Amino acid sequence: MTQKRAHTFHIPVMGTAFTVDSPVKVAPFGIASVISIGDDELCEAMRESYLRERGQSYEKIEKFSDDFRARRITAYLNLVDILVDEKIEAMKAEIFGTNSDLDKYFTMLPEGNSVKAAYELTLSMSKGSEKDEAEASLKASMVKGSIDVNIMTKLDRDNFDKNNEPMETKFSDALASLRGYADSTLRSGIVFSAGFNRRLYAYIETFKDFFPDELGDIKKRVIMKVSDYRSSLTQGKFLAKKGVWISEHRIESGLNCGGHAFASDGFLLGPIMAEFKDSKETLTDTLLDVCNTALEKGGKPVFSKKPETLITVQGGIGTHSEDSFLLDHFKVDGTGWASPFLLVPEATILDDKTRELLMKANEDDFYLSGVSPLGVPFNTVKGTASEGQKLERFDRGRPGSPCPKGYLVSNKEYSKKPVCTASVFFQKRKIEELKKSITDNADQLKEAIRNVIDKVCLCEDLAASSLIINKLENKRPLSPAVCPGPNLAYFSKIASLKEMVEHIYGRLNLLNDTYRQNMFIKELSMYVDHLGKEIKAALPSPTEKKIKFFNEFKSNLEDGIQFYKELIPNLTEETQKYRDRMFEELYTYAQDLDNLFEAHTMFFKPQVK
Repeated sequence: MTQKRAHTFHIPVMGTAFTVDSPVKVAPFGIASVISIGDDELCEAMRESYLRERGQSYEKIEKFSDDFRARRITAYLNLVDILVDEKIEAMKAEIFGTNSDLDKYFTMLPEGNSVKAAYELTLSMSKGSEKDEAEASLKASMVKGSIDVNIMTKLDRDNFDKNNEPMETKFSDALASLRGYADSTLRSGIVFSAGFNRRLYAYIETFKDFFPDELGDIKKRVIMKVSDYRSSLTQGKFLAKKGVWISEHRIESGLNCGGHAFASDGFLLGPIMAEFKDSKETLTDTLLDVCNTALEKGGKPVFSKKPETLITVQGGIGTHSEDSFLLDHFKVDGTGWASPFLLVPEATILDDKTRELLMKANEDDFYLSGVSPLGVPFNTVKGTASEGQKLERFDRGRPGSPCPKGYLVSNKEYSKKPVCTASVFFQKRKIEELKKSITDNADQLKEAIRNVIDKVCLCEDLAASSLIINKLENKRPLSPAVCPGPNLAYFSKIASLKEMVEHIYGRLNLLNDTYRQNMFIKELSMYVDHLGKEIKAALPSPTEKKIKFFNEFKSNLEDGIQFYKELIPNLTEETQKYRDRMFEELYTYAQDLDNLFEAHTMFFKPQVK
């Protein structure tokens, strides 16, 4: 069955907390958004906050109680579902033409939407039975935005009980999160991001809501966030063999995004989108054959017709013309707008100081950092409270975090159980080891220590804003971190939800006066810069494997540049001046790429294509 959608865009997950209650705020207006369910403590705190606010009794789900992580997630998601439905019913009780939330729902719809046209026609009608019927029809047409959830698949810590005994696999972080969502009342999608997790995907088949009913309807849809077509095909086949259908392939730019940046091997967004456009039918046909075979073998209803398969894209979109080009040229079914919504209090959670920091930040303030304990580049901004706390702890001789949540544990250098590289335990031992091993080069030691203390406690700091805003008690200092993409440099004021939607649909311009490159060119520039850093890190003696990788990376970027040269004339919504500048920038980055390799000709020989 086809899912009804009011809007052509969604709000992707941002951090652990920035969109943790976004559905409560935007789903009543038909806008889909994504909740991170990686932090069960935060879910429980948010449930308490909402229940207290409503004057309702709150019964805490205690840590180490039976299946507490899954039950916390289920309880919070069920509450969100109730809150959204209540808000929609309250809106339906409002009167048209009074500038109410009911009117806001319809006025925010995109141009060309038939429901919006019907609304405008209804407003012009004279009072009477015909108008009453038209208004009732409009209210019946309202749909809530999908309340989707997100799991970073690689964050799948095995857990221990209160007696420090290992627990069953089903109590791992990712599996418990999946169970929490599966047991909820939501009819929505779960976004799997950050890679392949075999045991998590195998666990999906134990929940009936992920399989189609006799009508082909799937209550809980799988949304796969991917970086390329091959990833979609590989993960899609694995799930299809279990009878699980991927309802949406959500493509994200490898670098021009917020949060963790998973760089491709030089494959750029434009060519990736073109491959999905050209191969969508092949993808769906291939997966459908595999899926129906598995469903039939398992005695489950099969798809009698091809199920809905959406292709959406996100990462760095900043203008209506970019948005519409993706929809029209690449035929995507929707787009994701993330970082700009950090400046929309009606849509996201962020403390006032951090939001003000983002408002004032310029291009040089946004950067790919090494702050993530996962060892993956992380988009952030200079001057956060988290950054200040990290340096203060080091200056006091106690670097690192107490690691109260431990969702990002991965390192076993100094312990049998994995620990987080942002923890006091790890950083103290690592620094002592560096001091003993690097004794003849003060600058090298300083740089090595800086790399160690660069890591911050994202579990705590990404959730801090939500605790501050909701005045929730916390035993530890709250120093917010934030994870915007570089696109936010071009937005510099607080906006209402309606204003941001108007910007997306081209009815308002919220960009500041800073020159902004086209999203494709911006991503290219980030990849050239990223490659330069990777080469620098490999010198002075890169391995043959590294040399081969760098040359392939360069070749992929060159293919992307050629693709964009052929694509630019199709950007007919842009001015000739704009397109000319894009050509100039392509030439500049092609030269930068050549210069980068010419500077190291002793290592990188020209490759014959």
